[in-house]
Amino acid sequence: MNRPPTHTAAGYLGGRLLIASPLIGDPRFDRSVVFMCAHGEDSAMGLIINRPMTGLRLRDLLDQLDVAGAQAVPDHPVHDGGPVDRDRGFVLHTLDVTCGPATLSVGAGLGLTATREILDALASHSPPRRALMVLGYAGWEAGQLEDEIAANAWLVCDADEALVFGDDEVKWARALGTLGVTPEYLTGASGHA
Repeated sequence: MNRPPTHTAAGYLGGRLLIASPLIGDPRFDRSVVFMCAHGEDSAMGLIINRPMTGLRLRDLLDQLDVAGAQAVPDHPVHDGGPVDRDRGFVLHTLDVTCGPATLSVGAGLGLTATREILDALASHSPPRRALMVLGYAGWEAGQLEDEIAANAWLVCDADEALVFGDDEVKWARALGTLGVTPEYLTGASGHA
């Protein structure tokens, strides 16, 4: 039986955004927006997309990795993608550039690539139209993310390119706004009817 991959299957959150609520209870995720790259029965994986790293810029990282043409790359920040595998790099990018089977389509017209080839593409004359370089990721074991959502730690909204690649300072508020929620009205208290 051919089932759709769980990162984009109905009922899963692949290609959507998680928005940290005040109930998150973990300072590593305070006011974070997470692009969900994969979500299935056994696990979930996402990238925090609104947390630029202090003192690390894309141009400098590519230069350290000896990527030809690094100095011509726009001076964008490198993002802290989450607490897992913090030395591992990922590029979330538009699908106008792909690296064959190394690029995973993650929904919303975006791809995820973690190879040297995408780094070379970033420094080429034909880079992806929009891209985020991320170190580390957020991961959940089976049922863990669902439990956190049920405890009101996360809100879920659709992803769009303007939000994913927009201004880091306002991503959290803009993501909340897609749900009709104003940040100043959020509270750390919860209740059940």
